[in-house]
Amino acid sequence: MAKQARAVQTWRSIVDAAASVFDDYGYERAAISEILRRAKVTKGALYFHFASKEAIAQAIMDEQTSTVEFEQEGSPLQSLVDGGQQFAFALRHNSMARAGTRLSIEGVFLGGPHPWGDWIDATARMLELGQERGEVFPQIDPMVSAKIIVASFTGIQLVSEADSGRADLREQVAEMWRHILPSLAHPGVIAHIKPEGRVDLAAQAREKAEREEQEARIAAEAKGAGSDPDSGSRPGGAGLRGGGSGRGPRAGGTSDEGDEEPAGAGVAAGGVVA
Repeated sequence: MAKQARAVQTWRSIVDAAASVFDDYGYERAAISEILRRAKVTKGALYFHFASKEAIAQAIMDEQTSTVEFEQEGSPLQSLVDGGQQFAFALRHNSMARAGTRLSIEGVFLGGPHPWGDWIDATARMLELGQERGEVFPQIDPMVSAKIIVASFTGIQLVSEADSGRADLREQVAEMWRHILPSLAHPGVIAHIKPEGRVDLAAQAREKAEREEQEARIAAEAKGAGSDPDSGSRPGGAGLRGGGSGRGPRAGGTSDEGDEEPAGAGVAAGGVVA
């Protein structure tokens, strides 16, 4: 069980590190050596989990959809809008979302799985649910409309990135919905939809960060109160060290996944910038 948990952590470390590298450099310029450095794993551990750089990129493409959850209860159209705003927020604060989007736009997987296939399918399902619940016009083709929505969002986020580094993306996505919704639903339905999303995700994130900071401070003070007053320990410093210790050991250091590159791994890495 411990080995399995370590393997999962290693996989997670590699994917997270690779997402930050692809986000910074794109697919072609992303170096396996830089992924290894950021993930703090050995080359053998990386190739135990992934046969090539392309396999890592595919894992990121699969992972990016986990940044959005469409609520199945209530209004399907509002859930669709909320999901779009969730991803807009993730593009500003989550390297996994940015990396997946950049890989899609760069056309890394042309000829393979559709880079926006999962988004289109999920959007189409919500539109179908909207038809079942009487929100979406019955004559709408969910798949056609889903492609238009995903294409519009992709273009909007690119323009927002060029204009403001995506700082205005929430409002730009809201404007997109204000233009698209009239083609999907009756005015009476649209009147109840909030194009900016039901939740202010930025405010929610701030509240979460403040709550975690307060909890960490309370834990540090409690730890300091229980220490020997003559030991010279500093409660504040102990709290900081406690926060950093959650990272755990380097995944490649004690892994049974192998410290040596397996046969054929050099070919898989061929063409990678060192």
